[in-house]
Amino acid sequence: MNYEPSAMNYAETLNYLYTQLPVFTRVGASAYKEDLTNTIALLNILDNPEHGFKSVHVGGTNGKGSTSHMLAAILQVAGYKTGLYTSPHLKDFRERIRINGEMISEQTVIDFVAKHRPDFEQIQPSFFEMTVALAFDVFAKEQVDIAIVEVGLGGRLDSTNVISPLLSVITNIGWDHMNLLGDTLPKIAGEKAGIIKPSTPVVIGEYQQEVANVFTEKAKSVDAPLVFASVIKSKVKNQNSKANLDFMTLIVPTDDSGLKTYDLTIDLPGTYQLNNVRTVLTAVDELRKQGFIITNEHITTALKQVKTLTGLHGRWEVLSHNPLTICDTGHNPEGIAEVLKNIANVKYHHLHFVIGMVNDKDISKVLSMLPKDATYYFCRPDIPRGLEAESLKEKAEGFELKGNTYNSVKEALNAAQANATDKDLVFAGGSTFVVAEVV
Repeated sequence: MNYEPSAMNYAETLNYLYTQLPVFTRVGASAYKEDLTNTIALLNILDNPEHGFKSVHVGGTNGKGSTSHMLAAILQVAGYKTGLYTSPHLKDFRERIRINGEMISEQTVIDFVAKHRPDFEQIQPSFFEMTVALAFDVFAKEQVDIAIVEVGLGGRLDSTNVISPLLSVITNIGWDHMNLLGDTLPKIAGEKAGIIKPSTPVVIGEYQQEVANVFTEKAKSVDAPLVFASVIKSKVKNQNSKANLDFMTLIVPTDDSGLKTYDLTIDLPGTYQLNNVRTVLTAVDELRKQGFIITNEHITTALKQVKTLTGLHGRWEVLSHNPLTICDTGHNPEGIAEVLKNIANVKYHHLHFVIGMVNDKDISKVLSMLPKDATYYFCRPDIPRGLEAESLKEKAEGFELKGNTYNSVKEALNAAQANATDKDLVFAGGSTFVVAEVV
């Protein structure tokens, strides 16, 4: 379908982007560009907006989205005009680019695409490369005080890796995208470590023995001060039966060998957020050293309302209470392990598990982890990469997981909720794209 650039509305603009540019979330590896050439070419046309704002760069396998949103919320509450770039989106493309929690306007997207469509046709960027260029253009034009920029995939070759941040953050390393990043954790860590910049502080969220030296050696080689956030001692109080962290106390070592205590209430449930909060507090301390005025009150105020301030969804999110229905975007082995820990903290009679996955990953490890005594509702996320429900069921049966197939995620969820009693738990996940269809 051909559109006149000036005549396209928002829906037509998105359709043009989805059909003309390779989209990783839809087609997978063929949309992943193994160099920064296209990104650099696009940014040159835009007068290099990546140099026009301060930033924090956030990478890692799991938790980088939550970490990015928490940091953005804290900076917003502290009075800084804060850009936030994340991916993928769940409902609306514009979720990827926010300023002070507000999505950019539909008109901004329409105008950018109309103006630069000839450039796209010449450079042939991927959807992600185009989106990064749009985000950086918006952040520079809007003169944000700081932007939190989440890495899309990997780090070294990710399109976002053209910024010179004030701080780099890497949450952790796990098994994901091995076909693109490497088949060992140190290889994956090497790709993620690619965001470590000369003389730029770096926070590593978790100390993992197998990969710690990858980070310390890379940081040393470029004279980047490095700190592991996991040195923060913490205890959690008042965890309730829904696996929420209602309240936590974190005890943080200070530079002068003292201790600082944070009493925090956070609105992002899920026990796995504890690691992310440690990472965020360590990052905040690094920003304070660089002159940002962020009080403990700013932190406590922001963490109570991250979802309201930034629009974050899909992290151990309760969809309904009768039956209790929860979704979570965890999808690789480490993410699923955290989901299962949270499920174990819920009191329920029987588990109904709505599951869909993508077709370009080895899912055996995840399937081997899932409980055999649950009832499964197999479905295919509505994207080209979605794994057929029948294929998923077949593979799952090899791990003694029993259930039926459904024609859509919604149909599977409706069936699970219809079959569940008010004492049962319905969980929907296995892929970000399943969550996108239920939130």
